Amino acid sequence: MSTTLERPDSETRTPKRTLPGPDGLVWTVLRLHRTALWMWVGYVVISVGLLLWLWGPGSSAAREAFDAFGYTGAQDNAFHGLSSTLPLFGSFDAVFYNPLSLTRIASVAVALFAAGPLIARELESGTAQLAWTQSVTPARWLATKLIVPALFVAVGTSLVVVLYRMVWDARGHLLVAGIGPRDFAFSIGLATVADVLFGLALGVLVALLVRRTLPALAIAGIGQYFAGALRGNSWPFQGWHQQPELPIHSKAITTGGAEVSDPRCYLEQKCLDEHHIAGFTREYLPSPDYWPRQLTETGILLGLTVLAVVAAFLVLRRYQPKRPKPVTQGAAA
Repeated sequence: MSTTLERPDSETRTPKRTLPGPDGLVWTVLRLHRTALWMWVGYVVISVGLLLWLWGPGSSAAREAFDAFGYTGAQDNAFHGLSSTLPLFGSFDAVFYNPLSLTRIASVAVALFAAGPLIARELESGTAQLAWTQSVTPARWLATKLIVPALFVAVGTSLVVVLYRMVWDARGHLLVAGIGPRDFAFSIGLATVADVLFGLALGVLVALLVRRTLPALAIAGIGQYFAGALRGNSWPFQGWHQQPELPIHSKAITTGGAEVSDPRCYLEQKCLDEHHIAGFTREYLPSPDYWPRQLTETGILLGLTVLAVVAAFLVLRRYQPKRPKPVTQGAAA
């Protein structure tokens, strides 16, 4: 007697596991914009790598010059010295501000991405309208478009900011005093993260208003650039003046371990020996203006970000399909 095995009906089959998320919309956004995602990851990796290099071998020549001649040695290295590991990069003082420039470029790049590939291009090509006809409401579509990039932008920028502040605390004494350290000290912080998030929200809002890729790119890029320029030149607690001076603790250390004023021997070892100087110490002290400025900038930028997001959802309402009015029995008769 033989038995036959019956194939289970399709209705009794175990359903396949699907990726989490509302209809896979999150993963669709990640796949669609994976090139931009990898570019952002590359920016974070390059910035982190550069900061780690500045913390370690990139500052070795400047540290040797400072240990030998104090602030004068750091100045001489900044103006004439080169990195002992990567000479083509220039001195520590010159390379230290490169990650700061990258953060400012990144904020404009985020605004351009949000205005162009993320929103305007899909509206212009009809891809967004097609998604709205497939069980994806415009509100859910926009929320996903905002939340997914915001997570990557916030995490990546926060990592760069935290590491940058650590390098500043450990190697800031090697920088030449002036506008450079002041600009850095008051620029990098919570407001840096808020600035990039504002660029994302601004780009989305502009794209929804314009609905054309090239005009949206131009308006969002220019707007975010001027927002960054406003932060650097005429922000609250600053007016038309430069950032406040940073307090500095700078002393020379004698062979007996006492801290004395720098004898200003410049690069003369004989003069240092005559004053029994064995080393130097120098550090930028925390400014009492830092947190009031940072918190004010962060609050303003986050407030503008919230307003831009709310405005984006209000603008999106005009894309909502209008429901036909129900016909009453009296009207039908």
